Amino acid sequence: MGSVLALSSRPGRQNSPFPLDRPVSRWDRRDGRLPNPGSFDGLHRSCKDVFPQQIEGVKMIVNKTLSSLFKVSHTFHLSAIAPSCYRFHVEYLQTDSDSKDKDSPMLIGEIDSSGSLNAHSLFHLSDRIRAKAVFQSQFVTWQFETEYRGSDFTAAVTMANPDILRESVIMVAHFLQSVSSQLVLGGELVYHRGRAEEGGILTLAGQYSGPNWVATLNAGKGGAHASYYHRANKQIQVGVEFEASTRTQETTFSFGYQMELPEANMVFRGMLDSRCIIGGVLEKRLYPLPATLIMGAFVNHRGDKLQVGLGVNVG
Repeated sequence: MGSVLALSSRPGRQNSPFPLDRPVSRWDRRDGRLPNPGSFDGLHRSCKDVFPQQIEGVKMIVNKTLSSLFKVSHTFHLSAIAPSCYRFHVEYLQTDSDSKDKDSPMLIGEIDSSGSLNAHSLFHLSDRIRAKAVFQSQFVTWQFETEYRGSDFTAAVTMANPDILRESVIMVAHFLQSVSSQLVLGGELVYHRGRAEEGGILTLAGQYSGPNWVATLNAGKGGAHASYYHRANKQIQVGVEFEASTRTQETTFSFGYQMELPEANMVFRGMLDSRCIIGGVLEKRLYPLPATLIMGAFVNHRGDKLQVGLGVNVG
């Protein structure tokens, strides 16, 4: 389950409230001890970042840095599938110059034209302890998380949607341990309680990293999720994902790749999955203008559907 709310960040993608933890960029230690494994939510991050994010309609994003601490963005989205909307986004950055995440947001607020509000906060209580809080008005979601990062392990506890009157709550516990410089083992325990039901799901996780590849596996009662990321060279990265769910009785297999062309200021991401969906997104940096042109298309051969999108990211 991980976080109740999950966001991603890439050029032209939705901004992320917290720093992304990728296995290839763990906290390096030069004293011979094991590295910190990062967050549980970041186990499959390097593979997921290779896949393109679906884009539809026409979108324009305008980013503006007001000061060294404040950043704002305006998003205009015209869609033929969903209602067109406007979204205002503001970030307040970390002020601690000694923090490892000094360039990450500490407070985030986002509201759209329908009145839906998202609020996120990240506080560094100490060098090793940080707390997160998330609120989403559209689904009336509350989420609180406390994470402790040791020298070679990470432990976190998340509480979502606590309701004393209805006696309902969702609790999630994460633990990751670096067994060696390449191997990470851990698990996730999800406990949910409501008036109608109560239960828990245990998921075990493992990750093994090579010089230019990362293999990750999550397996439990709810299903399995396996991914493999490989960086062929400076320009080409590939990723493979396998997901099986015991609840929906569905199994999917996906292949994605990313190709960077620095000379042309372009990045292309493509994907193909077992549901007969083929798609790709091209990002072109329009130098010397501070803008990025985004073009994407996705074809669902089984459903006979075509989805095309065009976007501009300014700033």
